[in-house]
Amino acid sequence: MSTDTLTIRAEIEQEIAGLTLPIALARTADAEGERPAYSDKIGIDMSTGYAPGWRTIGWTELRERALDVAGALVASGVAAGDRVALMASNRIEHVVADLGAVHAAAVSMSVYNTLSPEQVAFVAGHAEPAVVVLESADHLARWERALAASTSVRRVVVIDAEAPAGDDRFVTWDAFVAEGAAWRAEHAAELAERTASIAPDDALTILYTSGTTGNPKGVVLTHHAVLYECACSLRTAAPTQHNDFISYLPFAHIAERTLGMYIPQVNGAHIHLIADPALLLGALGEVHPTRFFGVPRVWEKIKTGISAKLAAETDPEKKAQVEGALAIGLEYVEAQQTGGTISPELEARFQAADAGLLAFLRALLGLDRCEWAASAAAPMPLEVARFFAGLGMRIYDVYGMTETCAAVTACGPDDFRLGTVGRALPGIEIAIAEDGEILARGPVASKGYYQQESATAELIDADGWVHTGDIGELDDDGFLKVVDRKKEIIVTSSGKNIAPSNIENYLKESPLVGHALVFGEGRPYVVAVLTLDAEIAPLVGAQLGIPAGTSLAELAEHPAILAMAQQAVDAANERLSRPEQVKAWELLPVEWTAESEELTPTLKLKRRVVHAKYADVLERLYG
Repeated sequence: MSTDTLTIRAEIEQEIAGLTLPIALARTADAEGERPAYSDKIGIDMSTGYAPGWRTIGWTELRERALDVAGALVASGVAAGDRVALMASNRIEHVVADLGAVHAAAVSMSVYNTLSPEQVAFVAGHAEPAVVVLESADHLARWERALAASTSVRRVVVIDAEAPAGDDRFVTWDAFVAEGAAWRAEHAAELAERTASIAPDDALTILYTSGTTGNPKGVVLTHHAVLYECACSLRTAAPTQHNDFISYLPFAHIAERTLGMYIPQVNGAHIHLIADPALLLGALGEVHPTRFFGVPRVWEKIKTGISAKLAAETDPEKKAQVEGALAIGLEYVEAQQTGGTISPELEARFQAADAGLLAFLRALLGLDRCEWAASAAAPMPLEVARFFAGLGMRIYDVYGMTETCAAVTACGPDDFRLGTVGRALPGIEIAIAEDGEILARGPVASKGYYQQESATAELIDADGWVHTGDIGELDDDGFLKVVDRKKEIIVTSSGKNIAPSNIENYLKESPLVGHALVFGEGRPYVVAVLTLDAEIAPLVGAQLGIPAGTSLAELAEHPAILAMAQQAVDAANERLSRPEQVKAWELLPVEWTAESEELTPTLKLKRRVVHAKYADVLERLYG
């Protein structure tokens, strides 16, 4: 470990010494008072589109309601270290319930809303929660099997759904909070003692990874690890203003939990909670956030929408003006990369392009106030990052995993390079193993997997290195590039190692292509299965004269659409070496979603699911 890394780590350790999340929240509530903490759209009539109006809770009230829930949990017999499971959309009650569990010295665990009843039963049976908080009738149905089998669950709190009759474990959210408030009135000292008993190395949360294969594993994260992550992330992101943020990814996802829960509770912010990610674009236009995080698929969708509108411009002069402005924006952002310089002449050209068009385009997206925009969860296609650079936006790629409390490397305002996921965060070590695997070490590392010692031993070696399972490369300046998942590298029958995500990103540069999966393990050549973008494909079809209302399945068989898909494959192949080129492909008549099981809740491919569901298609491509 370098002297600089040791020095910075010691500084941060001193900064968070003795700190737990309840202490951090108390400080923030004192500082922020009644300033808005969280807002959501729950209860707003959305039938006419994106409706105005928000429910809002201030920082002082947020903490008070969390303490009420903590009181209700203690009164229900929840002991320190017990698990409290939450399945709910991003809404105020979810945050309050999570914080209530934390203040009761319990361990909160948000569970993905899309888990099947079988997966929920596995998680519940493994974690044995004492209390479960559920939002809707759908969530009740997903938990029915687990609750029937559970001997650990004392209370089931339902937010919007009607509790089933005949089970006295069930209680409504309002009644539960009222119970807690009444208990607190008589036992305030007992609750304060419980909260004060929490130690920095105690478990704060267990997050069951969504996983692309097999049963999920419960990642244990401590107060200390999470608060170190918050401190070093804030140093790298370097916020210059009070933060307005949109939270739309599930709170079971470590990035959303860190950005939408933990960092705001340390640093203060106004978080706008979006229950349905389909409402994200409308929220951007209303909130105009100062910080925004999107997984690559979100950035791809935004790019596709803009590209489609720009491509529809028929005036050659206007089209040339737009292309010229985008070229200046790209040149300007590239010049700001680490090691680059901006000349006075480039500064002047950018300011003119920004005033004339680029600022207007960013405002249309709702990103005109955004000083920090980031991407993680999967490699960001370089062309997507370059597209937004053309708008004058720097999208900072971040790299990490649930097992490291989110980020271990990041680009930031003072230090970034397009096409990389940045350098190690302050006090964190990054290394590349002999086989190319990325290793990380530092205070952000998980304690391991809950009740899974063998899996923990595979994750963290004797020297404290976390084995990420990703293949990467470090350049001479310490910037990390993620190549692909170690287990997803394709080895063809000729022994060629191929990273499928690189090829898939090239294929998805076509606005028409929604998702792509590349296959070739043990085979003589690479093939691909593609899906259409469900929003863009009908628009493209209309431009081609295909009748409105044509289904996605019908579009996938239309000769003109197939010709455009072939163009996308040809364009990708031009940028690939011969062994990487896609020799055969098929356009599927379906859309891939988390609900249809081909994607995780964070929109990453479940490769083995696709391999199994479309085994006949893949075999046919080698026919």
